[in-house]
Amino acid sequence: MSLDDHAEDLASDLGVDKEEVKADLENLVEYSVPVEEAKQSLRRKYGSGGGGGGSSGPSKVDIGDVSTDDGNVTVTARILTVGKRSIRYQGNEQVIHEGELADETGKLSYTAWEDFELSPGDTITAGNAGVREWEGEPELNLGESTNVAFEAEALDVPYEVGGDATLSDLEPGDRGQALEVEVVEVEQKTIDGRDGETEIKSGVLADESARLPFTDWEARAELMEGANLRIEDVYVREFRGVPSVNLSEFTTVEPLGREVEASDTATRMTVRDAVGTGGAYDVEVVGSIVAVRDGSGLIERCPECGRVTQNGQCRSHGAVDGQDDLRVKAIVDDGTGTVTAVLDDERTAEVYGGDVEDAKTQARDAMDKEVVADAIREEIVGHEFRVRGNLSVDDYGANLEVTEFERSEDSPADRAKSLLAEVAE
Repeated sequence: MSLDDHAEDLASDLGVDKEEVKADLENLVEYSVPVEEAKQSLRRKYGSGGGGGGSSGPSKVDIGDVSTDDGNVTVTARILTVGKRSIRYQGNEQVIHEGELADETGKLSYTAWEDFELSPGDTITAGNAGVREWEGEPELNLGESTNVAFEAEALDVPYEVGGDATLSDLEPGDRGQALEVEVVEVEQKTIDGRDGETEIKSGVLADESARLPFTDWEARAELMEGANLRIEDVYVREFRGVPSVNLSEFTTVEPLGREVEASDTATRMTVRDAVGTGGAYDVEVVGSIVAVRDGSGLIERCPECGRVTQNGQCRSHGAVDGQDDLRVKAIVDDGTGTVTAVLDDERTAEVYGGDVEDAKTQARDAMDKEVVADAIREEIVGHEFRVRGNLSVDDYGANLEVTEFERSEDSPADRAKSLLAEVAE
């Protein structure tokens, strides 16, 4: 339904001039107010009119009952986290406040388009809050037509208040989180940002529970390798299938005053459990290599984008003069499932026992590139490996970008007992 149709229906319902209603509706939508929320605001402004079809306002619902089918709702909930960041909307910079709130039935993300002065632990009643779909889930939108009342009595909820989290707790979509971490890897680089060339820092954070990648969009000096920091008000995005910690202009970074016992080992998982996460950073599986897929061995990449070419053709750049490279795509099976382990040129060279020039020489002598992949198959297929890396899962399957690839020293008998115990459960 177009905005004009919404305005016509609303004007007819309220018994007022359509053009006046349309102008008000366009103004609210321009300032990021969802259409249904804007319509509710105009109902209150104009009243029910002569049409007799006015609204008595959104009904009060439990958080657990809010769905993406709802237009506007009234909820009473406790604020769990509060984050703040600047976004660009319709060409303008806008500061939003965001986080999670909850009652005894569940929790939801929220975005406040105005500063309602919310703090973690506050209990509020939000009247006429809009509902939108965000990453497949409902999210509350608190805008200019939302009434926020602070309740005197704190609502008891089965969730932690305040946002303190470990890295293993984080999921894409989290906002307003606080971390105590060590910076284990960091690099500064220049990117082409929304305002031109921008200096950022990226790398890896670690705590006792896990490791995750991060991006600091302000390139703060405090983020240096080995620093132990408390970082407050971060948000989490998905990057290459795994959670990624993001620091905004409103994030605060302070020395921690203690050393974090940073994890230097990956999380050991079965393939089934790893794939079930939907994507994970720095995981480890142990399984047998059952096959080496096509597209392994000596390959060619597009010099523009780095994609693998087929018959001198890049999907993005057409006919190109490909650059030689090495890669392995090995299928790992641990009895619970399979995953494709992708080895880069360095790790492929270790498995193959030679570099790109050696591979080119072998292929030229045999007049067949496939001999390189065959040599790799001879080395790894049928053997058990410990494979560590970053897992991504999409519609095409599960891929593990390998950081470590070693023959397993695990006892086959012990692994068999572990798998049998898991099946018995």
